[in-house]
Amino acid sequence: LLTEIVNFETPGNDKAAVDRLVDYMEAKLKGMGTSSVTRHPQDDVGDFLLAKWNEEAPGKPILAIMHLDTVWPIGTLADRPVTLDSEGRLYGPGAVDMKAGITTLLTAISGQMARDALPERPIWAFFNTDEEIGSKTSTPVIKEVAEGCGLVLVMEPGTSDGSLKTRRKGLASYHIHAKGLASHAGNEPEQGVNAIIELAQQMLKLHKLNDLRNGTSVSVTMVDGGSGGNVIPAAATAFVDTRVLTMQEMERIKTAINDLYPMMPGAELTIEPGHTRPPMEHNQQMQETFARCKAIGEAHGLSVREESVGGGSDGNTTAAMGIPTLDGMGSYGGGLHALHEHVLISSLSHRATLIAAILKDWPAD
Repeated sequence: LLTEIVNFETPGNDKAAVDRLVDYMEAKLKGMGTSSVTRHPQDDVGDFLLAKWNEEAPGKPILAIMHLDTVWPIGTLADRPVTLDSEGRLYGPGAVDMKAGITTLLTAISGQMARDALPERPIWAFFNTDEEIGSKTSTPVIKEVAEGCGLVLVMEPGTSDGSLKTRRKGLASYHIHAKGLASHAGNEPEQGVNAIIELAQQMLKLHKLNDLRNGTSVSVTMVDGGSGGNVIPAAATAFVDTRVLTMQEMERIKTAINDLYPMMPGAELTIEPGHTRPPMEHNQQMQETFARCKAIGEAHGLSVREESVGGGSDGNTTAAMGIPTLDGMGSYGGGLHALHEHVLISSLSHRATLIAAILKDWPAD
């Protein structure tokens, strides 16, 4: 199953390509004893799918969230086809991030159904298609679907040693536009207002917002400006990436950036907010959720560990909603977004067992 779905190339910015896997998954889910499979058509990204088992059963649903898109462009498989080495590693674009997570969830559910042991509780699975490009379109749908669920399982890969991800940084991006006044750099430089110099002074202010020891990074990652080598630049723009561990810190950084003011006479500043994901905080609810998962795993002979990571996921959204969330529930291996991306085959059965145990033993209230 994993090889089959990795062989669908699904870059998030290619709707037609992603929808080919959506078609396959829709048909497969309808053949897996689901109560319903709903397709959410999209204009700009691949369609979303929501599958439900035991739709009318009592109790709060357990919701699994997965993404069908990858970071890899069409043609990657021609250069790097799916391969399995002698040490139990399966290589392929998107294999660990996160088609192995899809594989383990479906295997856990189908395995329970084959033994007539699927718990009599609502089990939902949501598949989006834009996670690798920021989940901008799917986030409102995820919020709507997750509302009222008792637990969310995010099928992102675990860390390289299989740890779940119980803390993720929040992220917010900004474009900062500086406007100046053009003039001839040779004849009348004093008549101009240099937007690049204005922006450079703002970047120094931004750099001072860093607090790396406490998990806050404010990084100017791209800069664009100027119109010619002999022209005082009238415009310049910086892209700013910010990462934080808490909502309180996110608000501090947001306020500081919005409070920036021009340093040069005649200059103007515009702050344009971009993509935002709230942090997945390691709060009391997260600690209690992980402790319960760990106890369930140990009861079935599984060791379950936790770790903090810097990148975000759709789990940031559900955790910030106050819904118990377990992230990194997919299989694990290494090389996310890298040429050596691979899945440890042994992790497939480990995670499928843990998922089945959670579906069986998690409280229904």
